[in-house]
Amino acid sequence: MIIVLKNGTSMEEVAKITNMLEKFDVKVNPIVGESTTILGLVGDTSSLDIGSLYFNENVEKIMKVQEPYKKSNRKMHPQDTVININGVEIGGKRLTIMAGPCSVEGEEQIVGIAKYVKEQGARILRGGAWKPRTSPYAFQGLKADGLKLLNKAKTQTQMPIISEITNPAHIEMFMDMVDIFQVGARNMQNFEILKELGKTNKPVLIKRGFANTYEELLMSAEYVMSGGNEEVILCERGIRTSENYTRNTLDISAIPALKKLSHLPVIVDPSHAAGLHWMVEPLSMAAIAAGADGLILEVHNDPKNALCDGAQSLTYKSFKRTMEKLRLIANAVDREI
Repeated sequence: MIIVLKNGTSMEEVAKITNMLEKFDVKVNPIVGESTTILGLVGDTSSLDIGSLYFNENVEKIMKVQEPYKKSNRKMHPQDTVININGVEIGGKRLTIMAGPCSVEGEEQIVGIAKYVKEQGARILRGGAWKPRTSPYAFQGLKADGLKLLNKAKTQTQMPIISEITNPAHIEMFMDMVDIFQVGARNMQNFEILKELGKTNKPVLIKRGFANTYEELLMSAEYVMSGGNEEVILCERGIRTSENYTRNTLDISAIPALKKLSHLPVIVDPSHAAGLHWMVEPLSMAAIAAGADGLILEVHNDPKNALCDGAQSLTYKSFKRTMEKLRLIANAVDREI
């Protein structure tokens, strides 16, 4: 970090500012010019409140030299992180397809879907048990019973489970019943959940918020990693823009940007991005071409009668067709499914 002081700042004031900064365990290197003094800070500056520094009347400008995220930063970890879940790798050459219904609705439904998506090449089963909905009157999920049904499907298919957690009080229950914690867009900056998940030893997939920057997403990952759990997966699921034709706008540029900034795997959710089932296939193809490490797709045996997000769910037939096309795209970019 660099702090530029105002012209004419006395050496006495420079010393006071230096002494104050060194209390935060950073080394301060003053560079004194004819009229301007610059303070170069070396060390972990994450504990500094940049906003409060501007209250000092001698501070002209503050510039960050390094990003505030350390553990998720590719500069600190040049090699791609590959997360292994019961033999299923996320982040390696083989793409990871996570598929299943938006919400678990019953045993026959989830077991049937799990068997089908695995047959077509999906490697991880997704399904919501607790469903945070915009309307309090909408279907909220089967909750704990939903997790039990997911595990029945896992028993029959041997597919690892990913499901969304909305309450830190549920972590102990989830530890016994899921293989990957999913943090939804609404909870991307629920720091209490993130801190608690940092104490666990299971992978955490974090979806980017509706209006959050790449840095804010990586800082959310940092919350988990700083707690000791470094198995974090980033997920781009679309952001809100001025366009209302689709549910959200899929930010394809997030994929190469996040891959450049971070070593963590990047998964894309085209279902929530578009909100339209017929857009899922082309957006999935674009995501793989852009370098995503995998996809999380909504698949339903009867979308017209789904209790949640049927409009964006793939049918069995469309999921099969999509997987066939994704294999062609994967081969073209030296990946495989």
